[in-house]
Amino acid sequence: MESENTFKVEKSVQISLKLLLPLLASIMALSPLAIDLYLPAMPVLAEHLATDMPMVQNSLSIYLLGYALGLILFGPMADQHSRRKMVIFGISGFLLASLLLPFALNIEQFLSLRFVQAFISSAATVVIPGTIREYYKKDTAKGLSYVSMIMMVAPMIAPSIGSILLVAHSWQLIFYVLAFYSVVVLVLSMKYLPDAIKPSSANANLGTNNVEQVKAINFLERYKIVFSNHEARLDIISSMMISLAFFSYITAIPFVYLTVYKVSELSFSVLFGINVAGLMTAHFINARLVSRKGSRKMLRYGLIISLISSASLVIVNLLSMSVVFTVLSILPLMGSISMVAVNSDALVFTKFPEQSGTATAVIGTLRFGVGALAGPILAYFYDGSALPFAGLMFSSVLLVLLCQLIISINEQQKKIA
Repeated sequence: MESENTFKVEKSVQISLKLLLPLLASIMALSPLAIDLYLPAMPVLAEHLATDMPMVQNSLSIYLLGYALGLILFGPMADQHSRRKMVIFGISGFLLASLLLPFALNIEQFLSLRFVQAFISSAATVVIPGTIREYYKKDTAKGLSYVSMIMMVAPMIAPSIGSILLVAHSWQLIFYVLAFYSVVVLVLSMKYLPDAIKPSSANANLGTNNVEQVKAINFLERYKIVFSNHEARLDIISSMMISLAFFSYITAIPFVYLTVYKVSELSFSVLFGINVAGLMTAHFINARLVSRKGSRKMLRYGLIISLISSASLVIVNLLSMSVVFTVLSILPLMGSISMVAVNSDALVFTKFPEQSGTATAVIGTLRFGVGALAGPILAYFYDGSALPFAGLMFSSVLLVLLCQLIISINEQQKKIA
């Protein structure tokens, strides 16, 4: 009898879940590394490419846009084609773009390559939630939490590594290191990533001439299936709005700490790392408890903490309190946000066992799409303080609360009926 910690794939190869999860996390870490590793080099990039800082900062929005559009295309494809081949294709494209980026001669070339890098890499990452759902089944949230916890190491250390590479050599070295990382992940994926997805029986019984037609229909039908599920729709909106809070943090926290509170660069790195550690801790707690409590209950626990800590953050800024109180409010807020996100995603994925790639595409596209709005929203309400940041975080959490209250009311009505 096989152990619960292993599963069997083609050619009777035994794969340990303990080894699979770090591999999946390393694939998922491609985008966080691509986003965070070059942040310290932005001023140097602006000078080298003879442009201004806003144009270089737009490379982050361009990356998010490319990633979101890639998910739209590759999500349904992940439900129909080999996941392993999708990963190999995505990482190979990421590798090629990383090697070309150091040779960019102007900002237009740089932005174009960043778009391509994000767009193709989404083919690799879009299959990860479906793979986790396949092997963890009812414990999908547990698997997602472990992968997210391991993946959080990337944004924790990426800015520091980027600074070291910049000082040691140049901004070009940052992208060569990204290329080296992708080579390592590519080799490990080719050797160890299982590919247990089989063609659907329905398609297997069709003639060759009809298969492509069915696939074309399925591409649109899969999106229709996901969007027409009323229960999943509210959890998708919850995931989207909690992502707005997360990207608000990513966008505003350098300004909040460095400009508003005037902490040193070293102190900023420490505070940023502490918040990432808080995210990892929340994922660990969720992974340990979700099997017993369930994803819905863990989501609600996280939402309560998010509501209290985001309200505290607003009060701290209204009263112009010191940075210590801001730090104490943000730490539990970031941890609870991650708990809401991972459980809302898990609840969606478990509703679509045959459309996990499409569900991932829907969540990812909406998540990164709304994340791209954080900057313009914060810019519109800019007043030189951290209050717009706190207000946007609180408003996002309130919208999640509204969605979850509707779900709770619907559940109560079903019980009564």
